[in-house]
Amino acid sequence: MEAVPAWAPAVGFTLLPHAGGFLGSKITKKEIPVWYESLQKPSWCPPNWVFAPVWGTLYTSMGYGSYLVWKELGGFNEKSVVPLGLYAGQLALNWAWTPIFFGAHKMGWGLVTLLLTTGTATATTASWYNIKKTAAYLMVPYLAWLIMASALNYRLWNDNRNKKQSE
Repeated sequence: MEAVPAWAPAVGFTLLPHAGGFLGSKITKKEIPVWYESLQKPSWCPPNWVFAPVWGTLYTSMGYGSYLVWKELGGFNEKSVVPLGLYAGQLALNWAWTPIFFGAHKMGWGLVTLLLTTGTATATTASWYNIKKTAAYLMVPYLAWLIMASALNYRLWNDNRNKKQSE
């Protein structure tokens, strides 16, 4: 049996975060034209076309960072449980936001999910820093985006509380 090519883990780890983004986009595409467009948004809300390339970049960056940590620690083992477990937790929370916010129109719970994601992503970044600084640095743009996304989610929730389909 042939061994896995050396490049395969790098590609797999880098592409993994995109799986949830791809699945979430199915929900988002359906909800943007009607529900999301009906929401009152702050003047600093990014235009809709910005979200896909930003998330594509952030998913690629965090995915490659997770590969660097995995490689530095010698794969899945006792040393990698915490840093990769935190990463998996923040990624699961990240993927959960779209069905909560866009699918169920639960903006308040979306905010809670984003705040938990931000906390877990921050813990992930901190745990990666002493393992592979480059991996931690690859998380910084994601953390910045999560802060902006949390502020936007808060404003959407707060400014649209009286809408029939929102919380």
